[in-house]
Amino acid sequence: MIAFWIAAAGLSAVVAALVLRGAARASMVMDAGGGDDASLAVHRRQLSEIDDLAERGLLADAELKAARAEAGRRLIAAADHQQAWPASGPKARPLVLFAAFLAPVCALAAYLFIGVPGLADQPYLKRVAQWRQTPLSQLQPEQIAAVLQETARAKPNDPQLFRLLALTRFQAGDATGAAQALRHAVRLAPDRVDLWVGLGEVLVAEDQGEVGTDARRAFAEALRRDPANVSARYHLAKGRIADGDLAGGLADWRALLATLPADDPRRAAFGDEIAQTEARGSLAPTGAPSEQAAAPATGDQPEVETFIQGMVASLAARLEANPDDADGWVKLVRAYAVLGDTAHRDAALAKAQARFHDQPKVLAALRQAAQTPRSAQVAPTRSAP
Repeated sequence: MIAFWIAAAGLSAVVAALVLRGAARASMVMDAGGGDDASLAVHRRQLSEIDDLAERGLLADAELKAARAEAGRRLIAAADHQQAWPASGPKARPLVLFAAFLAPVCALAAYLFIGVPGLADQPYLKRVAQWRQTPLSQLQPEQIAAVLQETARAKPNDPQLFRLLALTRFQAGDATGAAQALRHAVRLAPDRVDLWVGLGEVLVAEDQGEVGTDARRAFAEALRRDPANVSARYHLAKGRIADGDLAGGLADWRALLATLPADDPRRAAFGDEIAQTEARGSLAPTGAPSEQAAAPATGDQPEVETFIQGMVASLAARLEANPDDADGWVKLVRAYAVLGDTAHRDAALAKAQARFHDQPKVLAALRQAAQTPRSAQVAPTRSAP
């Protein structure tokens, strides 16, 4: 709290000094027999006369530019020296000085009334330590990510830990932080295809659906290690279409579609996307719903799935108790989308849209969250029909 009081006192002193400086400056102008308004009028009249001469053809273009620049410079200089207070109201100065003194006093009184001056300091590391002892269902995604971040500091060579950190950051809406964690993970385990695919998908999400250079490099690394990887093949073909090679990209997509099993639930949506892209002659506009060929699960990893689903369940329970949290609903919809749980995603989206039907910004954020691509790092959630 000592640091807070020092900072508050310093800011108040700076503001008061600026006000007093303006007062002293105005006082000097008035003592010198100020009257800058007339001076400004003269300079404005000069600009008008220059324009009049130009209209009559008495000034060449070069002379007009030079004259206007010089007259404008003089007008600005005169305006800079214009007095802060009118000469007719010298009594205003004591009132402003009193206001400069009263402002920090009122701020202090308001803080004492509505603040908690006796609250003990809450160092970040102490809060993280408390979160470690808290059940997962009671933590928010940001808090879980903070716990994992501190754990990762102690175990900087564990790629699976950084993978989990990336998942929680992405769930919390921090795609940039998720990409940073996955970059570290692929440096630790460059032969793991799932890490390269996850990095590519996070980068695509960060770029609002565009397959950028870094994402393509990540997918290419995944494809080099696993030529049959669905997500890598899908996104690289999408990037090819975005570059203008419609025929080549569609050919890659059709070849990918042919490799999917007949009972694969992704076949129908993927086939529709191919047909729509061919009819349109290009990809869907950025931000528009796009049915992706979601990457397959990377193996049986119950610890990952349980971890993420527990975090999502925690968020859903918190929203039941506090349904007016718009940001929380956006995160929940995005979380279900990342998990591939379309049933719960659509249910949460409908409930949030009904509650925030009169808030266009929240509705737009909800729609964008619902379009987040499913992560390849978590097995699809089995939802009740």
